[in-house]
Amino acid sequence: QVQLVESGGGLVQAGGSLRLSCAASGRPFSTYGMGWFRQAPGKEREFVAAIVWDTSNTRYADSVKGRFTISRDNAKNTVYLQMNSLKPEDTAVYYCAADRNGWGSNYRTYDYWGQGTQVTVSS
Repeated sequence: QVQLVESGGGLVQAGGSLRLSCAASGRPFSTYGMGWFRQAPGKEREFVAAIVWDTSNTRYADSVKGRFTISRDNAKNTVYLQMNSLKPEDTAVYYCAADRNGWGSNYRTYDYWGQGTQVTVSS
């Protein structure tokens, strides 16, 4: 069992930056692939970014590539999402998730989820 707690969300103007954190506890965090997803009102949850357990590889949604960076610190049991050049369309609840067997873009493969943190980007 893994427990995940996100933090760092808030209100920011377009063009600004935020860094989200996701603190994990429970089973060895370092063996899980980690992902960030987001969900806007009335929309399906969508993939944002993912990172493999040993940090050797990452993947991003096209909509955030070049603006967002996912990273992790296994010693601190924490995964981060640095978000730069934010746009109003980035407004959503952001969730981190842990995958026992991979680090894909399909939210259905993830096993554990945090409660989410709201990110609001004003124009």
